[in-house]
Amino acid sequence: MKRFAMMLGLLAATGLVRAQSNINDLLAAGLEDAERFTRDYMAPAHEGIAYNLGASWLNTATAKPLGGFEISIVGSMSSFKNKDDKKAFEMNIAEYENLRFQDGSASKTVSTALGEISGINVVVEDENGLFSESFELPSGLASENINFLPSGFLQVGVGLIKGTEVKARFLPKIDTDDVEVGLIGFGLMHDFTSHLPADKLLPVSISGFIGYTRLTGSYDFTNTNFIDGENQRIDARFSTWTFQAAVSTRLPIINFYGTLGYISGKAETDILGTYRVTSGPFQTTYNDPFSISQKDSGVTAGVGTKLKLGFFRLNVDYTLAAFNTLSAGVSFGFR
Repeated sequence: MKRFAMMLGLLAATGLVRAQSNINDLLAAGLEDAERFTRDYMAPAHEGIAYNLGASWLNTATAKPLGGFEISIVGSMSSFKNKDDKKAFEMNIAEYENLRFQDGSASKTVSTALGEISGINVVVEDENGLFSESFELPSGLASENINFLPSGFLQVGVGLIKGTEVKARFLPKIDTDDVEVGLIGFGLMHDFTSHLPADKLLPVSISGFIGYTRLTGSYDFTNTNFIDGENQRIDARFSTWTFQAAVSTRLPIINFYGTLGYISGKAETDILGTYRVTSGPFQTTYNDPFSISQKDSGVTAGVGTKLKLGFFRLNVDYTLAAFNTLSAGVSFGFR
């Protein structure tokens, strides 16, 4: 759980792991160029985290009775291994004021925070071309042989009035030297079939669900080649709404469930701290340089199975979406 949390926190805060160069190098090219590149570079990671956070809420459509409860440890992985469109973007120099490719190309396919393209150098230069500084654009997670976005958390479900169940998920705040991350979420499920006179005789349950998940993360920048400063970090906040319809069988030991839903996510990322550009043509100091925000939404569909052996339950499911997600949970419950 702690390993999943630290990985997700790093992704949430930066969108990269041990990149060969840091985004703040781009501040040498000015705020507009740095913000433009950062937005394009991190966009797929932001999208993937939204889908990851919106998954793994349900393992049945049957609501627990009054006083029934279930405590789960849930882990999930959202894969981007075969999604080349999420690993790279086309960087057109005409859209930048002070950057050019070292080899003179007008545009190149470069890595996103999820990608693996490396060895692409850019040059920061003034309008007269008299002063310049070069550096390598950052690669992404795939260059570290990581092709998925992970998450892990605790989840609790408690039955209330007839057919209604409340859920909560959380990850206690984890704080290391470089990464700080925490997660919290709340959800409400209602089992519509519980209102039918013969609900105990029906072979399936049909429910509706709405849930909200919020992840906060912070990552301290590593040292860069020519930008000095203090308290250089990225603070990120991710929130995702999940809306789902679910159906599941009502068997005593093993059951199957399916979901059809929609997620709506928002990512807000702040580049904070003091940055002193001491080399290149644009030597200046920036304080809390810029913030970026992004919204993502889309349809999801999932299938899964759940094994129940007394108080012990085990489930696994797979969700189809812009980022497909494999989830597994170990639960302990009563009623």
